[in-house]
Amino acid sequence: MTLKDRYISYIRNIRRYSVRTVDIYDDVLRNFLLHAHGGENVSDSDLLMSLNHSEIRSYEAARLEEGLSARTVCLHLSALSSFCRYLVKEGHLKSNPVKLVAKPRQSKRLPEFYRKEAMNEYFERTSYVLDPGELDFFIRNHDTRSGKEMYEDRLRRLIISMLYSLGLRRAELIGLCIGDVDFGRNIVKVLGKGNKMREIPLIPSLCDEILLYLKAVETMCGGERSLKEPLLVTYRVERLYPAYVDRAVKKGLKDFEGMTGRKSPHVLRHSLATGLMNEDVNINSIKELLGHSSLAATQVYTHGTIAKLKSNYEQAHPRAKNGGKHGD
Repeated sequence: MTLKDRYISYIRNIRRYSVRTVDIYDDVLRNFLLHAHGGENVSDSDLLMSLNHSEIRSYEAARLEEGLSARTVCLHLSALSSFCRYLVKEGHLKSNPVKLVAKPRQSKRLPEFYRKEAMNEYFERTSYVLDPGELDFFIRNHDTRSGKEMYEDRLRRLIISMLYSLGLRRAELIGLCIGDVDFGRNIVKVLGKGNKMREIPLIPSLCDEILLYLKAVETMCGGERSLKEPLLVTYRVERLYPAYVDRAVKKGLKDFEGMTGRKSPHVLRHSLATGLMNEDVNINSIKELLGHSSLAATQVYTHGTIAKLKSNYEQAHPRAKNGGKHGD
């Protein structure tokens, strides 16, 4: 097994990176080999020789010339840096050469989010899926086309509810098993990035929604499922996959006027974080809820509080109200 293959196996099986991250890092390493050697079938010694400042800088410049954004090129450099750190740890490199390469400057992007009023409207307009009568109808008609549509409506709403109410990443939502939900303590156990486990409180209405959903799945399966089986499943009782979750969010939010911009799982996560920040929730508590490894990742959500502070300042400060022309 090559050093590259060992590294990919390491981040997939030991570090437990998401499937998407593993695919991105693997693709970056393939592109680097193509740039440095013209192909992927390279010996480990040749690979190590090419991991130097000038070759990595050349790779960075080539990506920028191709038209890739500064943000994407920085992602490529991060992947290469992660690989080099692994090689240093394993004793194949003395130092990380990516540290010597200056990253292209990125324009700051504020996280997109949906306002609380828009989310409240969504939950009010889709509350019909929580009607016990709907569940009774589904039990009688689960194997019909209308039963399938009803199930997918219920699942779509639950996907959006959990992403927004719990601030989950898409991979975290997909990875949940039935046993991860503790209805006695009203918490859900989430395995996040870096194989880190965290507990997130469940509000009563979300607990009820999950219980109703599980009853619907049991109807389709013909019996109770084990705690190790996936919490959320397709109509064919298979674990969800990324594209399914993306489509569910887009379809669920498409007809709501307040849902501007992208409609994605991550925007729902951003929406919760921004809403909590605007309610003056302690930033360290938000960090723990979201599963961030550092406070810097959470601080991007202060954009809302800064805007609110500026508005309050302009309304209340004696000089701000009149443009600073006078002191009274």
